[in-house]
Amino acid sequence: MTDKLFIASGIFHPESGGPATYLYELLPALQQRNWSVDVLTYGDAPTVDYPYPIKRIPRRILPLRLLDYWRHARPCIAQADLIYAHTLDLPLSAGTAPRLIKIVGDAAWERSIRRAWIPATTDIDSFQTQDYGWLAQRQKQSRSRQVKAFDGVIVPSQYLKQMVCQWGMPEKHVTVIYNALPPLPAPMPESQLAAREALKWGAYPTLLTAARLNPWKGIDHLIHAIEKISDVRLIIAGDGSDRIRLEQIAQPLGDRVQFMGHVSRERLYQMMQAADYFALYSGYEGLPHTALEALRVGTPVIASDKGGNPEVIRHKENGFLVPYVDVDALTDTLKMAFASDTRDRLAAQTAHGMEQFTFDFMVSQTDKTLRQYLPSNA
Repeated sequence: MTDKLFIASGIFHPESGGPATYLYELLPALQQRNWSVDVLTYGDAPTVDYPYPIKRIPRRILPLRLLDYWRHARPCIAQADLIYAHTLDLPLSAGTAPRLIKIVGDAAWERSIRRAWIPATTDIDSFQTQDYGWLAQRQKQSRSRQVKAFDGVIVPSQYLKQMVCQWGMPEKHVTVIYNALPPLPAPMPESQLAAREALKWGAYPTLLTAARLNPWKGIDHLIHAIEKISDVRLIIAGDGSDRIRLEQIAQPLGDRVQFMGHVSRERLYQMMQAADYFALYSGYEGLPHTALEALRVGTPVIASDKGGNPEVIRHKENGFLVPYVDVDALTDTLKMAFASDTRDRLAAQTAHGMEQFTFDFMVSQTDKTLRQYLPSNA
């Protein structure tokens, strides 16, 4: 006998983004564990070629979109044994089935930044406790109220668990399940040297970062640090709203800072393997997928000490953790990282501890957690 799982999401494959990728990879594995899956999401991509029913609600004007979502969610909720949501602000009707939600960040903080209700440089941890005006406060209240209405929460890091508990969710109802690494898209080159030769990079000391180019990713701080080190180049993969500003900052450095724009997953893995270090000097990370991916291909990581980064990066073992924001400390760390045999020593330890981020482990932990909330197990 299968248990009926209703997935309510805002985005889904083939759209980009962590929740979309996570669900696309997870749901077939849950089907193999006797879950019957229905998916409701926004978008207009085709719905064929999925091993489960999926309904996409077109992103037209907001009131009609919400009404349409609510209308299609009603029968799914009525028939479900369990509801697993993947974003806040979804118009879900009442029902008797238990409800869980996965939280991967603070939607109130992100929305407040996007709408310029708070400065773009606002620290996410400060946002939790400080008053930034009534518009931001209303977002915080709404976020906390919605989360507390769920029976349980799944988060990808201990850092996010602490944050969600600050919002008022009892600790016993918040479960940490680390995200898994996706399968490698293709066979990798045999070595860093082979990857460099394939990319025609040469032997120049190279720092790579990959991110959406927005203010809290800290790309500008990496550029300012590189400016103080004459023999290291920075390669930036990704695109976003902050790109023009970042290009202006980097212009005096010429080709020592290179903007690659969006790159394919296959090429990004190759770039990670070819780089000396992968950098993630961001002001917020729930659980850093890109850092995990870099470690998997043997490349040490230089990261901020923010968010979930310390749950992945072990300082001076598989990389470096740097205070945020401290460009002088970042510069000193980069100088140390590119000195003598430091890279080889760190690279030799990048595989340690990676077993907790395997796909099978994530699936088994997710299945176990979901089943704990089924009425038959309550």
